[in-house]
Amino acid sequence: MNLLFVCLGNICRSPAAEGVMLQLLEDKGLATNFVIDSAGTYAGHRGELPDMRMRNAARKRGLILTHRSRPFVEEDFERFDMILVMDDMNYESVVRVCPDRVFKNKICRMTDFCTKFKVDYVPDPYYSGHEGFEYVLDILEDACLGLLNFIQSKK
Repeated sequence: MNLLFVCLGNICRSPAAEGVMLQLLEDKGLATNFVIDSAGTYAGHRGELPDMRMRNAARKRGLILTHRSRPFVEEDFERFDMILVMDDMNYESVVRVCPDRVFKNKICRMTDFCTKFKVDYVPDPYYSGHEGFEYVLDILEDACLGLLNFIQSKK
């Protein structure tokens, strides 16, 4: 299963989701069954590491975020089984790039897999304080576990 997490700049939410999911899969002994990546709908941060504040918050949870930002591209529809977006703006941006309607069913909202949090989107913590990054990680941990349970229930 190939999973792609998408946010705006690929420096906060989506690399954090990638890191959370990778750790979850590693902990469950499932890492070899998955390809995990992240991308952004905005290419202005191409090649950058995740935001230092997100790396610091993730490190406190035992996660090391080393992904380098890359833009979402049309070819991602071919390479990934699921494309998980963080908010409605990301959803609309990804849909606009979609080359064929047949691929549209690959696009999912990350929060659709939350089981504890009742939220419609993963908020962008870029302009928030430390608490914003922690809150995003809380949501992503919940959503990634729900996503994995969903995937395993389909087998």
